[in-house]
Amino acid sequence: MLSLNSIMKNAYNKGVVIPSFNISYLPMVEPIASTLKNLKTFGLIEVARPDIMKFGAKSFADVAKYYKQYADKNFVRLHLDHIPVIDEDGKKVSWRELIKDGIELGYDSVMIDGSRLSFEENINVAKEVVSIAHEKNIPVEAELGAVLGHESGPILPYEELFATGKGFTSVEEAEQFVSRTKIDWLSVAIGNIHGSITGIAKDQPKVKARLNIEHLKKIKKVTNIPIVLHGGSGVHRDYVLEGIKNGISKVNVSTEVRQAYESALREKPGDIDNAQKKLSLKVEELIREYYNIENSVYLITDL
Repeated sequence: MLSLNSIMKNAYNKGVVIPSFNISYLPMVEPIASTLKNLKTFGLIEVARPDIMKFGAKSFADVAKYYKQYADKNFVRLHLDHIPVIDEDGKKVSWRELIKDGIELGYDSVMIDGSRLSFEENINVAKEVVSIAHEKNIPVEAELGAVLGHESGPILPYEELFATGKGFTSVEEAEQFVSRTKIDWLSVAIGNIHGSITGIAKDQPKVKARLNIEHLKKIKKVTNIPIVLHGGSGVHRDYVLEGIKNGISKVNVSTEVRQAYESALREKPGDIDNAQKKLSLKVEELIREYYNIENSVYLITDL
C-alpha cells in the first residue's frame, strides 16, 4: 500500500486532485468514507481545531476512532488539519502537543498553520513540526499567506481582497519557505477564502471566490511540491479545474458538506440517517460533477 505522501506526489504529477472533507460532526465520517469507496475515489477525511471547538467533532481522538471503524485505507486516509500556532480568536495554541497527539492517534498527515506569525517564526515552527513528523514518516502541510474568513469581525469585501491581493502568498517567500522547512505540501492564498464558522453567517452560502491562476503558476514553478487549496467550497469550478492543472493536488471542502448535513437535520430534526444520506449525495455530486474524479484511485494509488 502506497504511503500518503507518494499518493499526493502522484496526484501532483498527474494533475489529479485529492478532495479532503472536514468532519464537523462525527456521523459525517461514515457516509464520506463509504461514498469515496463506492465511487473508487481517493480522498481524505480531515478534522481541524474549529471543527472540534465550534461544531460537533468532539475530539481528534473521536474522529480517529470513527475513521478506523468505517474507512478503507485504500480509498481514504486521515489528515490532521489546521493546527494553528495562534488561532482565529488571536489566542496561543498548544500546537506541539496537538501535533504529537495526532501522530500518536494514527493520523496519516498533519498540518501546522503558522500563517499568523512573522515569516521567520512561521519557518521555525514548520521546521520543528517537520522534524517531529518526518521521524515517523508523516508528511507535513504548512500555510503561507493568509486564507481569510475564520477571523472574528468583518474582512474586506471579496472583490477588494482579490484586486489588492491582500494576504496572497508571496512567490519569493514560498520559494524560501519550502526550501528552508522541507515541508511536503504548501497551503496557499490566491483568492480562496474560508467560510464563516461563527454567527448567522456560518449558515449562509459562501462568496463565489476566484483563483489567481497566473500567481499560482509562479508559486508552482519555484516550489515544485503539491499545493493545497483551503476554502475549496464555493470556488468557481473553472478556476478550480485550472488550478488542478497547475499544481493544486489537495482541496479542502468544509462549508458545503457541513451545510448539507446541517440543513438535512433542520428539515428532519434528530434524523441522522437522513442527514447522512443527504451528505452522501453532496459528496457524490462533488466527486462526479464538480471535480470529475470518479475512479481516481486507479490513477494515483497502487490498486
